[in-house]
Amino acid sequence: MDGPPGNDCCAICHGHFNIACQANCSHWFCGDCIMLVWHHGSVLQPCKCPLCRRQITLLVPGEASLRERNDPHVAEVLGKIERYNHLFGGNTSSLVQRMQDLPFLLRRLLREIMDPQRSLPVVIKARVYIAVK
Repeated sequence: MDGPPGNDCCAICHGHFNIACQANCSHWFCGDCIMLVWHHGSVLQPCKCPLCRRQITLLVPGEASLRERNDPHVAEVLGKIERYNHLFGGNTSSLVQRMQDLPFLLRRLLREIMDPQRSLPVVIKARVYIAVK
């Protein structure tokens, strides 16, 4: 799956996904919405998933969002997501958190491996390496 399910909606705004991104807990949100949740709390800590309350340590934009990167608004939101990942992507020090993230990362890795026309994003490679290590 390269994006959220077609019949799903953002759990924050309850609208169609705009700049969809998937959290490490496998839930999908609008990029703007999850960034607002993060800024509403402490910007010094990762936010928690509004659905399952797990700490979000990785946000992966959907393929459609990445294709629209030339749009200034989309580029701005993707930049915020990259900053979020940079700040909190490497802070998974607990073994429990790594184990919780592993199914998400392995599903993503298998999907990438099975499709020879896609290259594996550096963020995913790094997260899988860190999680397995």
